[in-house]
Amino acid sequence: MLRLLSIELQKLLENRTSKILIFSSFILPFFVIVLSSIKINFFGYFTLDLGSVGIFDFPSIWHTTTFFAAQFKLFFAVVVVSMVANEYSNKTLKQNLIDGLSKKEFILTKFSAIVFFSLVSTVLIGLITLVIGLYYSGQSEAYYMFSESIFLLAYFVKLVGFFSLCLFLGMLIKRSAFALGFLFLLFILEWIGYLVILKNTTEEIATQIQNFFPLKSMWKLIDEPFRRIASTKIPMNEEFLYDYAVHWHEIAIVLVWTTLFIYWSYALLKKRDL
Repeated sequence: MLRLLSIELQKLLENRTSKILIFSSFILPFFVIVLSSIKINFFGYFTLDLGSVGIFDFPSIWHTTTFFAAQFKLFFAVVVVSMVANEYSNKTLKQNLIDGLSKKEFILTKFSAIVFFSLVSTVLIGLITLVIGLYYSGQSEAYYMFSESIFLLAYFVKLVGFFSLCLFLGMLIKRSAFALGFLFLLFILEWIGYLVILKNTTEEIATQIQNFFPLKSMWKLIDEPFRRIASTKIPMNEEFLYDYAVHWHEIAIVLVWTTLFIYWSYALLKKRDL
């Protein structure tokens, strides 16, 4: 696996555009630190200090940082679809196979890069979260600090699942722009499917089915933290209460989709006449 990873890293780091996008995908999550220091003055009447409202205190900070950091995943998604499209456009895919790399190993080189960059991103977010949390939170007890660190696992699984989907779309369409466009189309199709189901069932059933869709299942791994923040300020208001926890069945759903995307990518490559 390390040999396959080194092959892919060498390809990516030789491409200037890929290096810029990879660098950006690692740098942008650091804007969470900037977010923690933002103070918004509302025309002199009052100042909203995001760091003082408790969203960067342990243990809820794991929820906050992973949610916002996940919004930057599109940058590396461009790298994923590009590294597949470039293989076709530069004819390197065929050359790799001629040089002795099997089709299975070719897909594994891409997947190993996905896992590697997802892991690096997760470690960075973990370190950022610890730094911000220790600065804002008065708690330093290890159990309390890490009690919700499962959001880091959800973040890692979310990245691997999303990038595996991008890999599959890149293999399917073979053009970066069209693959990313199809990603947006898939988002629309999921909501159309939800509305069709809603028309024939109840909202609860439609939502439960929607949670099995690829993009929606990845989104559900880390729910938005805004209502959680609001509930800490208005604890008796049931309108803000919701289930924000990471559930193992949600992780399992995304892992199943990840497996399918990698298998389908391999099946496409195996079927095609190169």
